[in-house]
Amino acid sequence: METQQVYQKYPENDASVLIPLLQDIQEVCGYLPEEEIHHVAQHTKLPVSRVYGVATFYNQFRLNPLGKHLVRVCRGTACHVKGSLDILRTLENELGIKAGQTTRDLLFSIETVACIGACSIAPVITIDNEFHGGLTVKSVQKLIASYKSKSKE
Repeated sequence: METQQVYQKYPENDASVLIPLLQDIQEVCGYLPEEEIHHVAQHTKLPVSRVYGVATFYNQFRLNPLGKHLVRVCRGTACHVKGSLDILRTLENELGIKAGQTTRDLLFSIETVACIGACSIAPVITIDNEFHGGLTVKSVQKLIASYKSKSKE
């Protein structure tokens, strides 16, 4: 589906369609490109600042594309106690980005989550929904290196 088809599903000049319209645009594009934010504002007759305000308020919306590999770092209590902050810092250093960002080559994105639900293997991350637990700084470095090398193949 293309974005033009998405707009056709929603009446013009109707601010009440803003969130579902943004959700559908993101589903098609993978994120909310700047030009689509402007189109949404025109379609709903809302100020661009209001559309940006909604898009940045809700965690479900992304203003940047996700990388090929989505790394989710659990920051729940068990993981925190077992050193997930060190794991997060290591990932940020290895990839050269902060949580919530994507590498320039669009290979990796890092997100933090409140709980992954795998407390027994804390600290834990997922990469592309694959669980990796019992992590250390060294094991995370090796894990990221293996994903980088696989991506070069």
